[in-house]
Amino acid sequence: MRILVSGASVAGPVLAYWLTRHGFSVTVVERASALRKTGGHAVDLFRPAMNISEKMGVLPRIEDRATGTNRMTIYREGSRRPVRADLSKIYGATSDRHVEIMRDDLSEIYYDAARDDVEYVFGDSITAISPDGEVRFENAAPRRFDLVVGADGLHSNVRRLVFDEESRFNAFVGAYLGVLTLPNVSDLDGELLIHVGVGRTAGMYGARHLGDARALFLFRSERELDYHHHDVPRQKELLRGAFAGMHPDVDRWLDELDRTPAFYFDSITQLRMDTWSQGKVTLVGDAGYCPGPAVGGSTTLAVVGAYVLAGELTRAGGDHERAFPAYERVMAEHVHGSRAVALSAAKTLIPTSHLGVWGLAQGARLISALPTGPSRALVRLTTKSARLYNSVTVDDYPPSPAASAGRGSLPGDPGGGLGAE
Repeated sequence: MRILVSGASVAGPVLAYWLTRHGFSVTVVERASALRKTGGHAVDLFRPAMNISEKMGVLPRIEDRATGTNRMTIYREGSRRPVRADLSKIYGATSDRHVEIMRDDLSEIYYDAARDDVEYVFGDSITAISPDGEVRFENAAPRRFDLVVGADGLHSNVRRLVFDEESRFNAFVGAYLGVLTLPNVSDLDGELLIHVGVGRTAGMYGARHLGDARALFLFRSERELDYHHHDVPRQKELLRGAFAGMHPDVDRWLDELDRTPAFYFDSITQLRMDTWSQGKVTLVGDAGYCPGPAVGGSTTLAVVGAYVLAGELTRAGGDHERAFPAYERVMAEHVHGSRAVALSAAKTLIPTSHLGVWGLAQGARLISALPTGPSRALVRLTTKSARLYNSVTVDDYPPSPAASAGRGSLPGDPGGGLGAE
């Protein structure tokens, strides 16, 4: 059975690994000419995704490429006295299994896990998908596939071709995210430096294996801003306007906008669809159910979704009419939970009042000052994210007998369940 996956970031390579392990023939098409090597921005993997990565045999590589950021210094806008916090303890209180890693590093690790068993086609994109599975490309000749999966992110091309324009499904959270690469001007080593004000938060961090650093910007907006997602000069203009005069540190970070080798800007938007499947096509990860970049645990959700989709296709013997609805049923609770987490996290990370700014700083100080047990209990009691990340469970999907006999399992597959405990 031939399956085409669009997108080679996170969900795509994870899905390709598990589909191949279960005996399917997989092709991945990626618009970029090669895997991105700019370093990306930092993403979080929580317990469910860590467990799946362990089954894939790639967890040691992921842990080796962790950013190593374990301390946080918070400056409240208008206050000279910083608050220092133990970032590793805060993450540990949220999830008892967690790693922070640069997105491009994670993508490369997942890609390497099954690159010899998957056909990757770089520098091309899908232009049309017919109901009978014929797919047309920008560059390659048309080909026919049994199933097509969109794993191509929030601005999914597959979703646009099959379901409709993105605007039909977007729910604006009321905030924007910007990330830029810059020299490590503050000489950060394992530290996240944050400036927080009403409606805006800016931070800078490094990674132990990178020579440069990343600046992260989050800001609120009551309305959606007027720009095109390919209009980088306009995006930089909006970012400068949102953070002008916040702090000399932030001004220095913004000065790098015209020199940065890598820049990202987007609205924090949730994708809300009634179904992620139509005919022989389905969506996975941000393409189908992005809870909101930077606030909803979307990377963990993408890894879990890819694993579940491959497992349900195997359980159904490749029958998508059974597998796709089963996949959506399994993921529905996790998706809805991630949306709630994103809304709560956005309110916390981008405070709407001076009291919220004070609460963010003092809450971080309290959690890091408490012993591990009480801090974990406090976070689980008061935050949606802790309850979500520590409650997600997914089935174990052993390969079908036909797959085991035909192709065997890939290296690094130790087996075992993936429950939350």
